[in-house]
Amino acid sequence: MIQIPRLNPNNTIFPLASTALDEPNGLLAFGGDLSPQRILAAYHQGIFPWFNPGDPILWWSPNPRAVVFPKELHISKSLRKTLRKSVYSVTFDQCFTDVMRACAAPRNHAEETEGNGTWISEDIIAGYSALHKRGIAHSVEVWLGDDLVGGLYGLALGKIFFGESMFSRADNASKVGFAHLVQQLKLWDFQLIDCQVANEHLFSLGAVEIPREEFQEFLLNFSYLPPPFSLPWPIQAITAWD
Repeated sequence: MIQIPRLNPNNTIFPLASTALDEPNGLLAFGGDLSPQRILAAYHQGIFPWFNPGDPILWWSPNPRAVVFPKELHISKSLRKTLRKSVYSVTFDQCFTDVMRACAAPRNHAEETEGNGTWISEDIIAGYSALHKRGIAHSVEVWLGDDLVGGLYGLALGKIFFGESMFSRADNASKVGFAHLVQQLKLWDFQLIDCQVANEHLFSLGAVEIPREEFQEFLLNFSYLPPPFSLPWPIQAITAWD
């Protein structure tokens, strides 16, 4: 029987990430809440919540860690063609909760490879929306005309962006949003994008895996720096996708 620590509801102290289980990979603790204070304490230590609705809150720190270095973004020929055509328009921080709810909805578009999104509960939405109001959580919106057809959300701490989830309702829509985000983060000298656990969708965008210890070094060195902007994040038009 798997035994993991239960978090103390009276503080935001977590076990060391290095004590996380090997199987299932990264399971560290359970319990606590999704208050902004606890979520921030977790992310600064390389820990994140992930659990099914109705289950206890589970906290994870997998090893290895999937990341994207902004300078190593991979843009495929088909994605580059879409970007050059400017099929979609992209905004930041215009409808954060809408993006979260779209990520939470069941998915059936061919581009999606991250599961059905139903782990994003109302408590998750409330917790991250509170962080959005503080200027810590951010959204990327991809539009086809007036229709929201793709996007993603995550947290920005210092010079590290923690990607949480993305959705797509049209070809390459989430990839277009991610490409715009990475280009902006590169301009702002962000050092790392956390993708948590790798999948083929992320590998196609340039994700790599690094040891947990290396990831935590990045957190120590870059996650406590001041943020580049308050809400909403500005977006700079990109005229060339070479």
